[in-house]
Amino acid sequence: MRKEIRTVVYDEALRVEAYRFEGIVQPFPNHFHEHYVIGFVENGERCLTCRNRDYMIGRGTVLLFHPGENHACVQTDDGTLDYRGLNIGREVMLDLAEEVTGKRELPGFSENVIKDAEVIGCLRPLHEMVMNGSSDFGKEEYLLLLLSCLIQNYGQPFAQCIPECREEIEKACRWMERRFAERVCLDQICCETGLGKSTLLRAFTKSKGITPYRYLETVRINEAKKLLAKGTSPLDAAIRTGFSDQSHFTNYFTSFIGLTPGVYREIFLKNPFDSETL
Repeated sequence: MRKEIRTVVYDEALRVEAYRFEGIVQPFPNHFHEHYVIGFVENGERCLTCRNRDYMIGRGTVLLFHPGENHACVQTDDGTLDYRGLNIGREVMLDLAEEVTGKRELPGFSENVIKDAEVIGCLRPLHEMVMNGSSDFGKEEYLLLLLSCLIQNYGQPFAQCIPECREEIEKACRWMERRFAERVCLDQICCETGLGKSTLLRAFTKSKGITPYRYLETVRINEAKKLLAKGTSPLDAAIRTGFSDQSHFTNYFTSFIGLTPGVYREIFLKNPFDSETL
């Protein structure tokens, strides 16, 4: 069996995170990130679900995910997945968008899945330069050219990429974001929103694309990433983000991120930087 290789590098000059997953067989459950994701498939085929739509993705497919946008993918054959990606935080994206458009506004993209030779022509060498630790300013050129191409061909206001949500669902999200470190039950969320359990589950899943429990777990994982990036031990991160034990935390973290908490933490111990830029 081919060995799975997972590599993550943070570029301090660009303030972006690049990662490479090779020989991957694990499915990625329905989840979301707090940052933008711009990635491409180098090899392999998978079924991707995003915004309640299914896509078949393969070599040369470019993926565009906005902050908070749920997605999941599973294998469709006996092969493995080779995937490359960039994570870009909101503040960094604001700076880039202002440089490209002259307006300090978060960009939105009209498509989540595209095939575009011009985009790949910028994304692939940019990713390679970041992974190899290049100090050439050519990588900044590629990043700006990439964003220029995406905004010009697929851009739209970020607000249009956020589906309308009922006030009760947004209240449930805000409540879970405040109480993620506590023991949370469905009755509490229902009490906070004034909705019955069945109604809450149907409305929440329709609005967010994931269940309230999955949303809470994703919030916890994102908070744990921030703690690990600051050097917090996996055990402390598990306790401080509301997981019942370290084993539960490790299993969830690995299924969401593709790396164990310990490996993720080591990235930042080797390359210290302000984790709030992620």
